[in-house]
Amino acid sequence: MANILFVCTGNAARSVMAVTMMRSSKLSSEIRGAGTLSIPGLPMSQRTREALSKMDLSDPAHRSNQLENEDCDWADLIVVFESEHVQYIRRNHPEASSITGTLPRIARHLKASEKNLSSRVAELNLDEVTIEPWEEVEDPAGGNQDIFDSCAGEISDYISTLTENLNGL
Repeated sequence: MANILFVCTGNAARSVMAVTMMRSSKLSSEIRGAGTLSIPGLPMSQRTREALSKMDLSDPAHRSNQLENEDCDWADLIVVFESEHVQYIRRNHPEASSITGTLPRIARHLKASEKNLSSRVAELNLDEVTIEPWEEVEDPAGGNQDIFDSCAGEISDYISTLTENLNGL
């Protein structure tokens, strides 16, 4: 069983969507979320709740979590949503750099294999990657409901691919 940590900025939208979607996939992994600049204990945003509800998903117990060393120590894979998140982890949690990548990169490059997750993640050389523009999942914060719905759809597509590759063992 793998420990997968999704990290966005406030742990109120993107990481919440990804965690909720991954948990609904019944993947035999432990799934958690955190934020790089989070105020601990806050519920997800109302627009996030609505976007998830349109997909028949919910997590009424969600409360935001600030990324801490313990989270990085726990994780086998840290999935982020933009270059700034990768840079934050490289700066503040360098020991986790080799297991940290963007959702688009991880979904694209982490393929199903007979190898264990740690080996497959190591092969990606995530601590050496230069993040490219195609890797950002834009933060919907401040946007209207349509922007949150679009973000949820984009994340859902990536999560489907990631789940297939993780389940393909």
